[in-house]
Amino acid sequence: MFITFEGIDFCGKSTQVELLKNYFERKGKSVQVIREPGGTEISEKIRDILLDKKNNKMFMETELLLFSASRAQLVREKINPFIKQGEIVISDRFHDSSTAYQGYGRGLPIDSVLNVHKLAIAERIPDITFIIDIPVEVAVKRKSEKTHQELDRIEVSSNDFFEKVRNGYLTLAKNEKRFRVIDGTQSIENIHKLIINYIEELEHL
Repeated sequence: MFITFEGIDFCGKSTQVELLKNYFERKGKSVQVIREPGGTEISEKIRDILLDKKNNKMFMETELLLFSASRAQLVREKINPFIKQGEIVISDRFHDSSTAYQGYGRGLPIDSVLNVHKLAIAERIPDITFIIDIPVEVAVKRKSEKTHQELDRIEVSSNDFFEKVRNGYLTLAKNEKRFRVIDGTQSIENIHKLIINYIEELEHL
């Protein structure tokens, strides 16, 4: 099974990734957790470039292609072999992030973004994708709890940008059945329970 988590920054998806990993391990299943961008030696180097605030002259096309390059390496080096071995793979972000952030957020043509995905990930589409949805004002409140130094190049983007990204995710969710949108303002426990319910439904199909 290939499971991905999406949402705007500070939505709480990383917490849910960890809880889901623990759930599967308690059931005796082998789980691999990966993050984007990153997850391989090459991908982590690309991550450093993408998230460094010093790289504020990066064009949106460059950003898309760097994310996709990191993803292409991750798919072939880690995700495909893990799934072939029968492992469960949980990814903290995947290609939908680029559709939402670089497509809807930055304004790159969606068709162009989708064409890049075809090359980067080929047929590796998630079985289920959880979008942890929060209003931008909630993200702003959570962001205010961090120092500017702790924030990366994407996290310091404008509220208007994150509104576009959030709307992008909600648009994606209407177009594909694999998406499950979860209200991220609920308690961590409630969100986890909802995720488990969806996973159990998927396992019984």
